[in-house]
Amino acid sequence: MLSFSIIASAVMFAINLFTFVCLFCRIDFLKTKGRVVASIILLIVTVLEVYYFTSFRRSSEDIFLLQFTAALIGVSFILFFFSLLYFILRMPLFVIPFSKERRQALKFILDITILIAAFSWILKGLAGGFKRPIKHKVAVKIDGLSRPLSVAQITDVHIGKVLGAEFMQEVVDITNELDADIVVITGDLVDTSPKYAAEKFEPLKKLKSRYGVYYVLGNHEYFDNVKMVVNFIKSFGIRVLDNENVVIDGRINLAGINDLRGERYDIFKPDVAKALSGRDEKLPTLLLSHQPKVVSKITDKDRVDLIISGHTHGGQIFPFGFLVLLDQPYLYGLYRHSLVTQVFVSSGAGYWGPPLRILAPSEVVKLELKG
Repeated sequence: MLSFSIIASAVMFAINLFTFVCLFCRIDFLKTKGRVVASIILLIVTVLEVYYFTSFRRSSEDIFLLQFTAALIGVSFILFFFSLLYFILRMPLFVIPFSKERRQALKFILDITILIAAFSWILKGLAGGFKRPIKHKVAVKIDGLSRPLSVAQITDVHIGKVLGAEFMQEVVDITNELDADIVVITGDLVDTSPKYAAEKFEPLKKLKSRYGVYYVLGNHEYFDNVKMVVNFIKSFGIRVLDNENVVIDGRINLAGINDLRGERYDIFKPDVAKALSGRDEKLPTLLLSHQPKVVSKITDKDRVDLIISGHTHGGQIFPFGFLVLLDQPYLYGLYRHSLVTQVFVSSGAGYWGPPLRILAPSEVVKLELKG
């Protein structure tokens, strides 16, 4: 966590410096005083962001302050993107032989447009971050499925210091409204030690489904005593699929694999072979995995029909989903990975870090499986 805090703080400093040099120093109408004010504000923002990265794992920090400083990180990323866009768009002004007056007029229009667009994007992100999760229904065709089966997916709720019982209740209510045959929770439900926030998860007791609620670990569950988290989840009557599988109503195999983070922590490690062993070979197979890049461990011989994942948050703040794709093969939605295997990735219900979402809606998903 110390290494993460140092690296993250350095990245935020570099991003804010780029924004100041390549955007605010280039806006002609800001003048000297405006640039001094901008530099002071960006310095304060950087200090607050460093505070966030060095404090968010502590149990005693002020919730409002954490949420505010986390929001600043999202603001910095958005300003960085528009600074980069501004840097690119202003290049033609110095290459194309415009008259001085026309060049100044065009640059003024560009300055105003970029600033309006950047701050509109920030407001849009904040509005998206605090929106109620939507119900997202997706039809999926599964070879060999004898009768339709509905699966409600909850993922990336990130209940912890900021998101609490009220949000958990909202997610549970939406899930129950979907009236699914089974409910699956694909990780990152818990974002703090249960001993600090056990009451925030009480709404889980009200989850409804015909054939049970099933859960697999996400990477965040490994940060605070993963054994305690597993036992805590089991206390709600939720079946934790620890590299194992079950048959659902004689229709389908439901397998669950531990998160890839387990390989680094050397505990609750992922094991594809174990997760799929002993299943009914005559039935199609769903595999729950927090990270979609588990596909790198799956071959067509494994005969996995659908992998259900989360983790990516759909990028959370567009266009930073493109950075997520450097680590994950799929970002959001339903993909055909091979002739045998499909992958579905949800953008999740909650958020981690900045309470902003842009073009990556908070959601609870109902997968309507048909033969």
